[in-house]
Amino acid sequence: MAAVEKRRPAGTPAGSFTDSGRPSVSRTAAAVESEEDFLRQVGVTEMLRTALLKVLEARPEEPIAFLAHYFENMGLRSPANGGAGEPPGQLLLQQQRLGRALWHLRLAHHSQRTAFNNNVSVAYECLSKSGRRKKPGLDGRTYSELLRHICRDGQAPEEVVAPLLHKIQCRDHEAVPLGVFRAGMLTCFVLLEFVARASALFQLLEAPGLATIDRRVGQAVLDTLEGALGAGDHATTPACYLEAGSRLGPDSLALAMDRAAAGRRPSSPMAREEFLEKAAALFIAKVKPVG
Repeated sequence: MAAVEKRRPAGTPAGSFTDSGRPSVSRTAAAVESEEDFLRQVGVTEMLRTALLKVLEARPEEPIAFLAHYFENMGLRSPANGGAGEPPGQLLLQQQRLGRALWHLRLAHHSQRTAFNNNVSVAYECLSKSGRRKKPGLDGRTYSELLRHICRDGQAPEEVVAPLLHKIQCRDHEAVPLGVFRAGMLTCFVLLEFVARASALFQLLEAPGLATIDRRVGQAVLDTLEGALGAGDHATTPACYLEAGSRLGPDSLALAMDRAAAGRRPSSPMAREEFLEKAAALFIAKVKPVG
């Protein structure tokens, strides 16, 4: 009996065939495929991909905190409608949209032009109104409010940035195209950095124990800065950029300050506010007004 013992042939385990006799997909593989389809259908896959791209663009020092803020702001969805007859909670929704747009605008430094422009486009979409009778777009009131938010958060004195806002703001009822929006955002961020560096330069020049600098020295620095900005007006070749940069180099500034300090005439002090206003005015004079 042992010699003729029948052995069960090795084959596909039970349950691996359908009623028609064809092999079926295993439950594990089907479950994995189903989970991937679900994540793809609800948009999680694309959302995670976008989040990782933002991390690569911004390269933050704390990626986990960056992602936490990113997903927190992702929850601030723009309202589906806007305009006249808005519900009482529309003001809160508008502030949420502004906060989300500001967050996107700060993801990348303006010198990272590709990443910055992408974030500007996302911010524009956050603020654009859309409804059944309205095409997506941005009005001048929201655009101007965003500019004021950026300047206020940049901690620049109001009297310093007011001339720029007057130049690049739009009327409340005007439609703001993406090109104007991008130019305004870039100009605003560049001015804030310009003012910050001018403030740091003032701290290096101010007298110990006093919040002022020698007027002759301050004016010499401003004249050097104006010359550098003038040299960069038609910077179509690398030589023009080099000329503008050389005029702001330590050697040029030191020489200008030495000549100013060598004067024998008495000089009155210059306060920080006056220095920053004059420095910002040199930059703002180069900005083209909207219109």
